[in-house]
Amino acid sequence: MSILFLSPTGQTGGAEAALHEMIAGLRDAHPSWSLGVVLGSDGPLVDRITALGARVEVLPFPPALASLGDWSVDGVGSLIGLLARCAVALWPTFVYIRRLRRLLRAHAPDVVHTNGLKMHLLGAWAAPKATPVIWHFHDFAAGRRLTSRLLRRSARRCAAVIANSRSVAQDARSVCGDATSVYPVWNAVDLVRFAPTGPRADLDALAQMPPASPEVVRVGLVATFARWKGHETFLEALSLVPASVPIRAYIIGGPLYETAGSQIALRQLQERAQALGLGSRVGFTGFVADSAAAIRSLDIVVHASTDPEPFGLVIAEAMACGRAVVASRGGGAIELTEACADSVTHMPGDARGLADRIEELAADPALRTRLGASGRETAERCFTRARMAVELTPIYQGLAHVH
Repeated sequence: MSILFLSPTGQTGGAEAALHEMIAGLRDAHPSWSLGVVLGSDGPLVDRITALGARVEVLPFPPALASLGDWSVDGVGSLIGLLARCAVALWPTFVYIRRLRRLLRAHAPDVVHTNGLKMHLLGAWAAPKATPVIWHFHDFAAGRRLTSRLLRRSARRCAAVIANSRSVAQDARSVCGDATSVYPVWNAVDLVRFAPTGPRADLDALAQMPPASPEVVRVGLVATFARWKGHETFLEALSLVPASVPIRAYIIGGPLYETAGSQIALRQLQERAQALGLGSRVGFTGFVADSAAAIRSLDIVVHASTDPEPFGLVIAEAMACGRAVVASRGGGAIELTEACADSVTHMPGDARGLADRIEELAADPALRTRLGASGRETAERCFTRARMAVELTPIYQGLAHVH
């Protein structure tokens, strides 16, 4: 079996981490399979996947294509701006498809597996007609005005859809139609790397803050700077936690993707924290390469997404690290918290509710310990590489046999 994965970036966001674990699981389960990856940009993912024994090739997106996206299109003006950017990107995209088509013909895989909305379309347009294409949805697509239409028109070139949660699977069916088979498959987590014991990051040093006193409870939001990840809700919640509660908060992460309009700037968050009077109660660490070490340095991991979460990889990773998690109750995150015997949630965008959950956990070390232990048990049951490989294998084999 030969599988070629197409992914838009060599950076390491949630979808890319999921791709790494998927390849690791398939490599363990099927050592004889040929696995290759084509990335739309260079980055740390190249070395990480190469270390798994998979071939990696970078076919860089042209800048006009890399920045193209319709995440923030919500009015006539922004739609016109998007159409203007599409016009600029049209020829570079056409040239890119030609290059990708030549590469796919040279590799001649049994299956093409695309990871990311742009690569779904590019893969469908570039793959030879005899080669089955799998779209792996890590995002909700129905709300994206242009992308959803393009996906719907291209769905006949998609042999199957893999979705990272039941919520995303339902969304994918609404976009692709009933004729396309959709398989919900949860992401996997490296349970050796993401474990309760191991190195811890010095978050205070990274945030250029003096060391916190021993009684301080560390609370952190670990996320890219995507606008819907809830950074502002987190900051507002922190301002509502009484000053008598000994917490120090950390925003861990930074901007990652090139899509225009999709991310909030660090300066905006810093200004918002200052306006809320948070002062030294919150620090900004920037991107931390070893996210497991960052999570282990926290007592409470906050997930604050204001839009429904497709899966919630940070929730799964924090569970695997045995840390107490407060999760935003929307989308795939609901599935993860319901799989855990003990979980704490808040409604998306509800800063008051989030503040109450943080205050409750900060005051109760025994509750934090119980949540952490229950989370680790859930991770060992639900988020293994082996489980993911078992679920993916018949999908690949069925498509390769049919074609």
